[in-house]
Amino acid sequence: MDLDDVLHHAGDWDRYQHLLLWLVCLPACIPCGFAAFNQVFMDRMPEHWCKVPTLISAEWTAEDRKAASIPKLDTLYSQCLMYDLNYTDILLENGGNKSLDEAAITSCTDGWEYDKVDVPSSIVIDFELVCSKSLYPTLGLSALNVGGLVGVLLFGYLNDRIGRKKNYFLCLTVEIVFGIATAFAPNVTWWIIFRFFVGLTIPAILHIPFVICLEAVAPSKRTLVSFYSNMFYVVGLMGFSGLAYSTTQWRVIALSTSVPFVLYFLYIIFLPESMRWLLSQGRVKEVVKMLNKIASINRRYIPEEILQKFTETMEHQRDQADCLRNGKRANLRDLLQTPNMRMKTLIISLSWVVNETTYVGLSYYGPSMGSDPYLSFFLSSVVEIPGYIFCLLLMDRWGRRMTLCSCMILSGVAAISTALLPTDAEMLTLILYLIAKCTIAGGTMIIFQFGGELYPTEVRGVGIGLASFLGGIGLTLIPFINYLGKQWLVLPIVTMGAFSVAGGIVTLKLPETLGAKLPQTLEEGEDFGKDFKGWAHTIQQISRILPKSLRCREKQQEVVNLEQTGSHPNAPCIVPCEHVQDQEL
Repeated sequence: MDLDDVLHHAGDWDRYQHLLLWLVCLPACIPCGFAAFNQVFMDRMPEHWCKVPTLISAEWTAEDRKAASIPKLDTLYSQCLMYDLNYTDILLENGGNKSLDEAAITSCTDGWEYDKVDVPSSIVIDFELVCSKSLYPTLGLSALNVGGLVGVLLFGYLNDRIGRKKNYFLCLTVEIVFGIATAFAPNVTWWIIFRFFVGLTIPAILHIPFVICLEAVAPSKRTLVSFYSNMFYVVGLMGFSGLAYSTTQWRVIALSTSVPFVLYFLYIIFLPESMRWLLSQGRVKEVVKMLNKIASINRRYIPEEILQKFTETMEHQRDQADCLRNGKRANLRDLLQTPNMRMKTLIISLSWVVNETTYVGLSYYGPSMGSDPYLSFFLSSVVEIPGYIFCLLLMDRWGRRMTLCSCMILSGVAAISTALLPTDAEMLTLILYLIAKCTIAGGTMIIFQFGGELYPTEVRGVGIGLASFLGGIGLTLIPFINYLGKQWLVLPIVTMGAFSVAGGIVTLKLPETLGAKLPQTLEEGEDFGKDFKGWAHTIQQISRILPKSLRCREKQQEVVNLEQTGSHPNAPCIVPCEHVQDQEL
């Protein structure tokens, strides 16, 4: 008898689970999104040009200053170059008759002026991160993601050492302290360091309460809990776009995405410890006490003999675990030593990396799309909702494999299509971007469940850990891909789209898990999908998905072709649709 069996008696989708889900675990999804994306509004780059103090002192207008001191590149004023002239002499000569055609050009010598109409405040302005220093905001974003990579290992280790509950509040403390420190960074070096420490908590601060909630509900409801957590995460991002719009100061943004979460320390009263972690520590009596509390809140009763049998089973398993600790444990080599398991591991990891990096990369790039960065980010968050609903409905109809592949390829095609539009087609570019974001968001929801189902039980943790780690490495590169957009706006989107299409095609090699008996051991994992024919199965599946009328027209055309070639002289020229059976062609 395991924990899920006893939880069924206590109530595994009742009042306690709803309270835990809606009042604790789902609101706990919000800080992660705030911390992960607040930088996109802290490092906005305004229009800028070289400062000429002499002309400013002379009270020339900004347009006159640019006309007299800044060379034009095509039709736009340079942002990093100026004429190498003595402007004091020009003013003494009553300004303005000296020809600029032969004037030498140099880099900015006295800093920059900024157009603060659209961007009143930014780290770019305060720390002058333009021209030769324009890469620094990208380094800060990369440092955030490097921190996430380290944090997965650090907080993953602490999960097993100190428990989920203590680990969550440690994670929350780190995020709040260094989020506040970000607001008071005296220079760009300290700002990047603080971003790294904030990054340590991403995505750990999201995963810990999510896992605690997942363990307290019926296995059949876990997909629904995952869906709800994604939805709440999106609601947080939508709220953040409004918060960023309401303030124009980057330091205020840093504070407002950190300080309010001090209230989350009230969860110390309500957030339970992970029952599975307690069992792994041999604290069976505490788990029994928690189960009785759950039953009481749900107005249920657990028979004493059930609790007794559960206690005996758990203590026996603990004794067995103590004996096996010196034996063989699952490791990375187990995933790679046999051909089928190796192939699935590589494809799952690739698909995980593509989905995670494309999703995060498109999210980072949201404010760059369209004329209003706040509206663009809001829309890029809203469109995730239909993506999640679409996938929730189709995962159990088309299967995980086909739905995931469709999401990745559709996202990639939409992203690549932005390259075909003229540069002034802002609205069409935004629409294609939103389609790409919508579909890849659905893909991220699927890959977590699909990957977990493909790995055998005894190496599932190792497999998911490997995919998450590789995904973290991919995220450290995304800021540099987005940096390419300074030369051509849609280049990062096209790049991510190409990755998404390639990943979607490769994903077709994975076997379907819907309705299948999932593997438990490594041997079963190697046999699972061993004879699976990816493309043949895909063609069969598409033929089942196609509407009946379309299959009818295909069948009619097939018969007409046979009649014309004489291959089938007795076949009728026209086959009524109602006579075409729902069969695979």
